[in-house]
Amino acid sequence: MAHYVGVDLGATNVRAVVADGDGTVIGESDDDTPHGPTGITVTEAVLRVVREACDDAGVDPEGATAAGIGAIGPLDLAEGAVENPANLPDTIDRIPLTGPLSVLLDTDQVYLHNDTNAGVIGERFYSEQNPDDMVYLTISSGIGAGVCVDGNVLAGWDGNAGEVGHMTVDPQGHLTCGCGHDGHWEAYCSGSNIPRYAAYLHEENGTDTTLPIDDPDFSAVDVFEQDGDDAFATHVVDQLGHWNAMGVANIVHAYAPLIIYVGGAVALNNPERTLDPIRERMDEMVMSNVPQIQLTTLGDEVVVKGALASAMTGGTGDHSRL
Repeated sequence: MAHYVGVDLGATNVRAVVADGDGTVIGESDDDTPHGPTGITVTEAVLRVVREACDDAGVDPEGATAAGIGAIGPLDLAEGAVENPANLPDTIDRIPLTGPLSVLLDTDQVYLHNDTNAGVIGERFYSEQNPDDMVYLTISSGIGAGVCVDGNVLAGWDGNAGEVGHMTVDPQGHLTCGCGHDGHWEAYCSGSNIPRYAAYLHEENGTDTTLPIDDPDFSAVDVFEQDGDDAFATHVVDQLGHWNAMGVANIVHAYAPLIIYVGGAVALNNPERTLDPIRERMDEMVMSNVPQIQLTTLGDEVVVKGALASAMTGGTGDHSRL
């Protein structure tokens, strides 16, 4: 019997699932993503959760037919690795993936995707409509998009198409992104950078606030929890809506999607406060068709399910390959 493995490697968590030939998940495992000391440590964490998922499914790892991986970027597809990930410490320069997983599973059918490309594969594969022109956008510890145009998922020659979080939205470049460049969308609106943006705005205007700006544990959660009760927190959330709408308008003008599914921890935990400001601003920002904008249908499993769909369809997510 065929068995398939799906892996989601994020900056915060790593997850693996095992499915039978019908795509029914029969085993799973997850863990925190190691933040060092090296990329090999992250590789070992991936292999560990895959072994645990296989154990949970009662499947010998070497009995797996194929595997799909949705990973943080940037990718080096030729080497099957993540290269200098922007949202992990600088000591992690390279995370080998396809080679070690091929050895563990004893198969050369291991398909590596940027995590957002895995997300768009998942949304298409499990959607009743299977739209040919759509985007999966994640707003999480980083920001990125998987893009499908005319039924083709845009991966790019090196697997790094869709890095929309590194579009420049602020030409003044007031904040520096984790990648080292200034003014990127991700520098303002990702879960990792919202506290820095709030601190920047607070330093600019000095407004009184109950937000723990100087607390080392100050997080995006604090900002959204105080929205509506604290005037400064509400101002921060409003500014996030402006930058997010600008980024989404750029996506619409570049790719003309009919629908944009939005996922990632920031959106999933704060759906109205993330999506409504984007929807409200689209008419004034977009000169072409305004797409439907909705929360992902697959929750926080969108990447791992997309990776699984990739494994089942030879890396494409195309139902005709089943």
